Amino acid sequence: MEYSKIVELLSYTIPSIVTGIVAYYFFLAHTNNEERKMRLSLLRENQKQSLPIKLQAYERMALFLERINPSKLVLRITSVNNDINAYSQSLINTIEQEFEHNLTQQIYISEKCWSVIMAAKNTTILIIQKAGEEEPVNNVQELREAIIKRILNSSAPSTTALAFIKEEVRNLI
Repeated sequence: MEYSKIVELLSYTIPSIVTGIVAYYFFLAHTNNEERKMRLSLLRENQKQSLPIKLQAYERMALFLERINPSKLVLRITSVNNDINAYSQSLINTIEQEFEHNLTQQIYISEKCWSVIMAAKNTTILIIQKAGEEEPVNNVQELREAIIKRILNSSAPSTTALAFIKEEVRNLI
């Protein structure tokens, strides 16, 4: 008799245990699915909020590159006196100040883009330094002409970097 009671007890218990296990795994899967949905929703919301900030960073860096373009830089920065070294240093200081002003934008743009911008800045400074050293210049006006001649032979470093930024923004949007 006890054997039949044990069988009867098992016949009620086993389906209950199986149902409990199935329900547990169902709710576990459901909870994991809801958690993934929440993460995806948060990720989309963060992207929605961060995209304007990223675009603004790219805009500021594009403006920086436009401002350090040697042909525009020599037109914008005038010489107080006719000292070639002082003018050359003034151009370089202007580039460095512009760069320092936009230094925090590196947080929002890619590493590769930041490297391209740094290379453009350093190459522009090198162009300014070499123009005064390699070509015989007697006054500031000749230095300005020498700088512009150097970038007429090839595109300005800032132009190349600006093209890279435009491509990266196209891929971002």
